[in-house]
Amino acid sequence: MRENGGPVVTDFNYTPSHQKQFLQPAVGTTVSSHQDLKQIVEMTLGSEGVLNQAVKLPRGEDENEWCAVHCVDFYNQINMLYGTITEFCSPQSCPRMIATNEYEYLWCFQKGQVPVAVSAPKYVECLMRWCQDQFDDESIFPAKLSGQFPPKFISKYVVQMLRRLFRVYAHIYCHHFNEILELNLQTVLNTSFRHFCLFSQEFELLRPADFGPLLELVMELRDR
Repeated sequence: MRENGGPVVTDFNYTPSHQKQFLQPAVGTTVSSHQDLKQIVEMTLGSEGVLNQAVKLPRGEDENEWCAVHCVDFYNQINMLYGTITEFCSPQSCPRMIATNEYEYLWCFQKGQVPVAVSAPKYVECLMRWCQDQFDDESIFPAKLSGQFPPKFISKYVVQMLRRLFRVYAHIYCHHFNEILELNLQTVLNTSFRHFCLFSQEFELLRPADFGPLLELVMELRDR
């Protein structure tokens, strides 16, 4: 199955447009910016009981803004995780962006062009740059107090971004898990991916087909 969809870019910090105080029900902590939220996510990442509650929309918060903040968090987590195995993922070792031999993810460089096969590092490089371009676009991810999210923000932008970010998880799990074990990062990877799965499930963002090569793992992590 072929689906379209280097160097790792730095973390991206997104400040929510309305600067409200988010009430985080899982830990009873008030946050007022993306940085505060990021610290809470990092503190609770290893707690399985907390993760189930951490993905739920805080009372009175805007769903678009909640999804936007999580998009940035997953981008940063995946960027960090991939950064740990870049020396093992090169155009020579991973000439195609695959997850098992059944799934290959293609990249479309320009709208209207036919998606093409690229190496895994090139795919990740293009994906991270594409995400940054989305975050920098005020018409998509508003950073100003007066900014508004575009119509169908979640179905049009969030779903597409999460679907593509998942592919990096899939490549790491299917082709670099031995390196993850050697680096003793399996707990970090598993917790991050479980967070991603629970969030996608909570807001019904991804379909079972989107999880293709990792569907069995997804079901296991959701049920834990």
